[in-house]
Amino acid sequence: YRRLTRLVGPDPEREDLTQEVFIAAFRGLDRFRGDAAFSTWLHSVVVNVAYSHLRRRRRQPYTLDVLLDTVPVDPSLGPEGRAAQRQELARALTFLDRLKPDKRIAFVLRVIEGLSLQEIAVLVKATPPAVGQRVRHAQLEIAAMAERDARRRREEAR
Repeated sequence: YRRLTRLVGPDPEREDLTQEVFIAAFRGLDRFRGDAAFSTWLHSVVVNVAYSHLRRRRRQPYTLDVLLDTVPVDPSLGPEGRAAQRQELARALTFLDRLKPDKRIAFVLRVIEGLSLQEIAVLVKATPPAVGQRVRHAQLEIAAMAERDARRRREEAR
């Protein structure tokens, strides 16, 4: 559930996706050969479900307000601080949602989950250099989006 949440974001469908993971795992259990650890195989099922969901979601976008309502904000902050925190989170989620699913998943697994390129390669069925390229391209795209967003906000502030 935690990895799925990190891959797809605070999506309202997380519980349904978690069930989808376990159904897919149950149906695919006979294909588990034991070449890798069971947890690795299960995480690859999670990644596949996340890929499918992100592709569907790109065709049918959701509203960001629905997602932000599912994410807790720091209660110790005042109203302005909570609003600023929600705006930053909205920007981060928007940047992630603009990435293609393969780049997003590689980026989240590497940067947020801290997995090695080799571990990610096993999960996404790609080579470590390909995974490294996806992560790097995602970083460059996010940096460019953040720069454009910062420039736009500076212009609006004038």
